[in-house]
Amino acid sequence: MTTKTPLWLPAAEALELMQVRPQTLYASVSRGRVRAKPDAADPRRSLYHRDDVQRIAARMRGRRSSEAVASEAIRWGEPVLPSAVSTVSEGRLWYRGQDACLLAEHATLEDVAGLLWESAPPRFALADAPKPLHGERATPLQAGLLALASRAATDLPSRGRAAAVLKSEAAEVIGTLADALLGPPPSRTAPLHMRLAAAWRRPRAADVLRRALVLLADHELNASTFAARVTASTGASLAACLLTGLSTLTGPLHGGAAAAVQALVRSATAMGSEAAVREWLAHDRPLAAFGHPLYPQGDARCTALLAGIELPPVLAALRATGETLVGEAANVDFALAALAAVHKLPADAPLTLFALARTVGWTAHVLEQQASGQLIRPRARYTGPGVATLSESPLRARARTASSSRG
Repeated sequence: MTTKTPLWLPAAEALELMQVRPQTLYASVSRGRVRAKPDAADPRRSLYHRDDVQRIAARMRGRRSSEAVASEAIRWGEPVLPSAVSTVSEGRLWYRGQDACLLAEHATLEDVAGLLWESAPPRFALADAPKPLHGERATPLQAGLLALASRAATDLPSRGRAAAVLKSEAAEVIGTLADALLGPPPSRTAPLHMRLAAAWRRPRAADVLRRALVLLADHELNASTFAARVTASTGASLAACLLTGLSTLTGPLHGGAAAAVQALVRSATAMGSEAAVREWLAHDRPLAAFGHPLYPQGDARCTALLAGIELPPVLAALRATGETLVGEAANVDFALAALAAVHKLPADAPLTLFALARTVGWTAHVLEQQASGQLIRPRARYTGPGVATLSESPLRARARTASSSRG
């Protein structure tokens, strides 16, 4: 009779299977490669998911092909290209070696742009107000996409141009997007969080908006950043790179996740938090507001953002219920939805915050990619029908048949 290995393993067993040092195990957890949870018998200790540990153990023994390793790297796996812009390590987000959560206590998005671009803090404003490119019924997102598309069609390619020129142009492109999303500003010298507070008529929310922008400025090679880097690697214009990033950000599994959280909040308000969460899970829908592969112990950005928000009872109950029933801590999507609810911001405020903040990170990655001068062009692992040899190809067979009929 064989004994089945438990689903969750203590550290000693995980280390024995993986044949690595404890630091390597902890690094795998911080990168989302190994799931971890507190040990119910001793909350000071952690348990590690058996399947994740066994997968890495097999890889350490060299039993996996390079193709399989490369394929898995695309899905929260090993880093796929070098970058000095940001990283997630030890459960924290770092911008060029500085703790993003600590920066959020005092810095502005312009300060973070200076840090990530390795320049003086820019001013996100155009010299002249752009002409409207949309009708009166266009949403802010539609206006933003159209504004970037217009510039992408006319701006110069980024390849072969000095970094200083690109940084100056980036500030203008971000100003183009900000004007499209928020309307022309009354002052072109105001920092972006003040513009947001004024556009939404929520002056008291200015500081927490500043904090949110800083926390969202960059996040390693997330989907939109990787898309922007691929575009940059072709030499496309800065506007085209930011347009690629913004288009990717709108997906419901990325920047659009806050919309699902807002729907959950409405359900919790109507029927109570536990009933709302249970109904959501009963329909086989993951809770977008909870858990993050890179933060097994909880999303540090969420904690930092909620530090400036007093949750009303409904949201506090939803957070507690979700964390209990799902077993994962609330993430930054929950914090953004809470920010919008508490300050009565527009429904699209979370995506707008995400988009404006992340343009700073996209730009930093574009600059870095241009400096490398390399084209990002991975190979596909073909899984289609078998490939015929030249002698067996249908075209060759038809040619042979035609030749025989002529003879």
